[in-house]
Amino acid sequence: MKRRFVAAICLIALPCVALIGQTISFNDYFIDKTLRVDYFHIGDAKSEEVTIDRLLVEGPWAGSTTHLLDPFNLGRYAIKIYDVASGTLIFSHGFESYFGEYRTTAPAMNGVKRTYQETALLPLPKKPVRFVFQVRDRANQLHTSFEQIIDPDSTGVLREGLTPGVKTIDVVKNGDPHKKLDLVILAEGYTEAQEPKFESDLHRYADILFHQPPFDTLQSFFNVYGVFKASADSNCDEPEKGIFRNTVLNSSFYALNLDRYLLTEDNRTMHDLAAHVPYDKILIMVNHTRYGGGGIYNLYCIFTSDNQRSPMVFVHEFGHAFAGLADEYYNADVAYNDFYPAGIEPLEPNITALLDPAHLKWKRLVSPGAPLPTPWQKDLYDSLTLEFPGLFRAMNQRIADMKKEDASDADIQKVREEFRSTMQNNRKQIDAIFEDSPYKGKVGAFEGAGYTSKGLYRPMLECLMFSRSNGKYCDVCADAIARVIRFYGE
Repeated sequence: MKRRFVAAICLIALPCVALIGQTISFNDYFIDKTLRVDYFHIGDAKSEEVTIDRLLVEGPWAGSTTHLLDPFNLGRYAIKIYDVASGTLIFSHGFESYFGEYRTTAPAMNGVKRTYQETALLPLPKKPVRFVFQVRDRANQLHTSFEQIIDPDSTGVLREGLTPGVKTIDVVKNGDPHKKLDLVILAEGYTEAQEPKFESDLHRYADILFHQPPFDTLQSFFNVYGVFKASADSNCDEPEKGIFRNTVLNSSFYALNLDRYLLTEDNRTMHDLAAHVPYDKILIMVNHTRYGGGGIYNLYCIFTSDNQRSPMVFVHEFGHAFAGLADEYYNADVAYNDFYPAGIEPLEPNITALLDPAHLKWKRLVSPGAPLPTPWQKDLYDSLTLEFPGLFRAMNQRIADMKKEDASDADIQKVREEFRSTMQNNRKQIDAIFEDSPYKGKVGAFEGAGYTSKGLYRPMLECLMFSRSNGKYCDVCADAIARVIRFYGE
């Protein structure tokens, strides 16, 4: 039987701003447990609504007890928690959401409303608090769109046990979760018989992460856990192929109508599984050979385990989910429309509209002598890459047509090889552009970023957020990641 949450709607305006420089004492306001707020996020491009679904008290609080206010100012949304009695801001958290991406798509712009499950995690308050949900406008200013008083002593707050049939695995243990950044990697599409494979994959991807700068020198800041619950089927859904699998997290390719975009909408199950260990960040490893993945800031990172390029996809998508890094590429198919409004400085730490070059957000890292903007052979690069999405679509359509006509495997493979040869030839020319640049390895401001050819700039010519063929984060991205690690680990 479903139990309804009983709470009072906030009718009285309370002071909404904590004193500048105020230090929040964890023990003054919180108990060392986690309050999980499940809510629904509903709407389209022009409207959105939030409504609380349920509240749950879960295990010990995994986050910092020192840093309770989010300093990063990232994400399209923010949760802010105010003590009712004093009006003090005692906790805040910025994030992106699946709904936030959906509302930029064509269906949302055409008025198609959708509902997504979402969750906010906060330390368990000792007394009633005001839960405030904020959304940014097109100028990136936060505005309150929903608020409600939460009484932690309400009889409607659930205190249920954990999901049965779950195994946890300690991968890296470096200390107290309050003083470490806790990662949980969830198994998706692994059957009971494939549990040993999950454990092997788990350690393999932990090694991949900690061989990547800046994680390699900051591993002592982390705890890493695996969580295994068997799926009935292997792999995941591939709806454009008519393939549907019975898996624990119901993950699926073709998210937002993009063939390589892999996500899950089963937010409740995801958090039910993660709750078996202390966690700050969620990763989902999908037992599949297909290329693809996804990463949404402070929501989750998802990737496949066994594609040749899975390690690079994993680290790229983790950059999104972990540190709010933007995509720096711009010549690719995306589902979004007008993702970064012209004339507005993006929030993400690794792209800029360069509206004020003298105060560039990564100014302290700019290489001596690098002009802003920084010249590069952009026109030549564009001529070599602008056709990539069309070529890829044409190849897929040609193969689909050949399969309908019962073409032989050899003929289909020949088409794939022709496409691969074209891409390899272009890749050699692209590599020459970067190798010959006088600003190779320099930090500046290179035009072309954030799905936009003109008007947005990235820090370096090459970066894992720009091209997955480049194996490392640029200096600016690595610096942003290190700041997040230290925030959780201090």
